[in-house]
Amino acid sequence: MKKSYLAIIIIIICTIFTSLGQLFLKFGANKLELAFVPIITNIPLIIGCALYGIGAIIMVFALKHGDLSLIYPFLSLSFIWVALLSLIFLGEHLVFMQWLGIIIIILGVIFVARGAKSA
Repeated sequence: MKKSYLAIIIIIICTIFTSLGQLFLKFGANKLELAFVPIITNIPLIIGCALYGIGAIIMVFALKHGDLSLIYPFLSLSFIWVALLSLIFLGEHLVFMQWLGIIIIILGVIFVARGAKSA
């Protein structure tokens, strides 16, 4: 069971990296020009891809330490991080249904974690 907790912590770190990656990809997309030099010099886009890649590597470590059926649902936390990052850094607004979705995701992750704990 101790190994499962380690996998959960690692996958949560993965979701933070991939969510930050999405934020930087959005910043890069806002500056995107479809030509070679502007793409390879688009620093936010490069940072976003790097963060996304680091998140994927971190996910591999989580998979090494936990069951796929336990840790994969934790990836849904990315939806929450992206919504909050969008709210804070992009000035986007969340409507009631989005907040409700966030609550449902949190409940789902809790149920998955509790189910693994009792198994």
